[in-house]
This record gives sequence, structure tokens and C-alpha cells, in this order.
Amino acid sequence: MVENIVYQHTLMAIIIRASFKQEGISFFTPEDFSQQLGYMNRPKGYTIEPHIHRHLERKVFFTQEVLVVRKGRVRVDFYKDTQEYLESRVISTGDVILLAAAGHGFEFLEDAEIIEVKQGPYSETDDKVRFNKKKFLKAEVTR
Repeated sequence: MVENIVYQHTLMAIIIRASFKQEGISFFTPEDFSQQLGYMNRPKGYTIEPHIHRHLERKVFFTQEVLVVRKGRVRVDFYKDTQEYLESRVISTGDVILLAAAGHGFEFLEDAEIIEVKQGPYSETDDKVRFNKKKFLKAEVTR
């Protein structure tokens, strides 16, 4: 299962649930995203030719990040660029999420292990604007 989280025609996040399975290769992101997210399922013996990626200059205007939940459950809260709360999702062991746009925050619902991948170089002081989270109703959270 793959879920696109969209607000006013902007793709904010893509969640690939641990249960997702498909033959071949699939990419879930538009070609113009600075972070590309794909899935590959190939049989034993399948080969990919050795290759090198060319040095290309790219302009990145927004940090996108991918989180892989190795263990546990985490609530992801989504916010407008104006810092207003929108909605939440819970991600669990084996799920993958690409945070593509807008604001986000997290609450760890269980002990969790997460792998995070994002573009660099990264500057903690220049790349982030922190703000207070909105209180929300539990009914607003969907799986």
C-alpha cells in the first residue's frame, strides 16, 4: 500500500507501508523531486549492470527526507508552511516515508529505530525553522 498525502495540490509526503509488494521496479516521486524514492523487487540472479553516476550540478531549494522505520511506531504530524496543523499519520515497523513539502513533527508512540536520509550538505541552523506544535484530537490521526 502506498499513500500520497496531499494538501492543496502539493504532495507533502509519500508513505510506503511495510505490506507493499510489487514485481519489478517502481518510483513514487515525480521526476523533478530532489529526492527520488523507489522500490525494487527482483528475483534471484537478476543483475543490474555496473554503472557510475555522472557529476551533475543540481539546485536544491527544499530539504526532503526519507525515514525508514526499523522498529516501533511514530506519529507524524503535518503542518502548513504557515505552521498550522493539518493532519497526522502513524508509521510503523517496516514503513518508509518521504517528507516532500510543508512542516512536520513527530511523537514516538513506542521505542523506535529510524534511518533518515536527506540531501546534504545540511545545516541545522539554516535548514530548519522550529515552532510550537498544535494540540490535536486523537480522532484526527489516521493509520
